[in-house]
Amino acid sequence: QVQLVESGGGLVQAGGSLRLSCAASGRAFSNYDMGWFRQAPGKEREFVAAITSSGGAIYYAGSVKGRFAISRDNAKNTVYLQMNNLQPEDTAVYYCAAVVRYGTRWRNALDAWGQGTLVTVSS
Repeated sequence: QVQLVESGGGLVQAGGSLRLSCAASGRAFSNYDMGWFRQAPGKEREFVAAITSSGGAIYYAGSVKGRFAISRDNAKNTVYLQMNNLQPEDTAVYYCAAVVRYGTRWRNALDAWGQGTLVTVSS
């Protein structure tokens, strides 16, 4: 079973930066595309970014493109999300997951989530 642990969230002023990490257990981490999702209070969980298993391709939601960068280190079983120029609308709990693409939508491939890490951006 996959275990995921997100970390790196916190409180930051608008315009600031944070780097999130997701540590994954399991020996087959490098076989999976990985993604980040976020969920703000009262809203549905939404896709943020994805990176293919080898790191050769990346995808972003339009709301974060140009500000966020996803990366991975397969040797460490870890995926990262560098978040720059954070805005109050980025406030959410951020989750990582193995992902699979269905048309234009990214879905959790294994139905495994970590506990999430809270990002709060003040104006």
